[in-house]
Amino acid sequence: MIYVLRDIMEQEVVELWHKDTDLQGVDAIILPGGFSYGDYLRSGAIARFSPIMDNVIRFAHDGGFVFGVCNGFQILCEAGLLPGTLLHNSNQKFVCKNVFILPDNDNTTLTSLLDKNKAYKIPIAHGEGRYYADDETLKQMRLNDQILFRYCDEKGVISEDSNPNGSIENIAGVCNEGRNVFGMMPHPERAADIELGNTDGKSIFESMLAMIRVQDHD
Repeated sequence: MIYVLRDIMEQEVVELWHKDTDLQGVDAIILPGGFSYGDYLRSGAIARFSPIMDNVIRFAHDGGFVFGVCNGFQILCEAGLLPGTLLHNSNQKFVCKNVFILPDNDNTTLTSLLDKNKAYKIPIAHGEGRYYADDETLKQMRLNDQILFRYCDEKGVISEDSNPNGSIENIAGVCNEGRNVFGMMPHPERAADIELGNTDGKSIFESMLAMIRVQDHD
């Protein structure tokens, strides 16, 4: 994540440790993937109580941009900054492979520059990626355009066969009602370097940075 933001997207990156409490005046916060605390208990359940999270939560409540990928997504759900939760994959196995996701809308910071008709190839690597929310929450999310991505096939067809983990309604990413906190299970940073033969993920970072610049300017 740091490599893509700093070297590919040419942004100034400040590394914050989970035991830190000072956000050092950053414009945006990104929680990367990984295995916080070895994924004991539920993934992200312990990391949600890391010292820095109090200020991350405060930053988000003040309208700051926060983006979590994979384990970062799980932590944001555990912290109550995003609706729903992530459960064990339906096959009870760790899944690591390329998948395709389809933008569900183009009116959020993360999706504004994306083509709603294009299936983006982005890798996943998780054991607890099955997104779940209750019916009432899902209804509100649909009304508020809070669903960012859905798993699909390479042609953009959303089906049970293209769902790698059993996520409800094939959901791969969501945002909060305020549209400043975002989370997704697939790893766009692993598909943003031409050396890897896939730059579909770079479009997500380009969209994100373009909107953050506009918001900062406003």
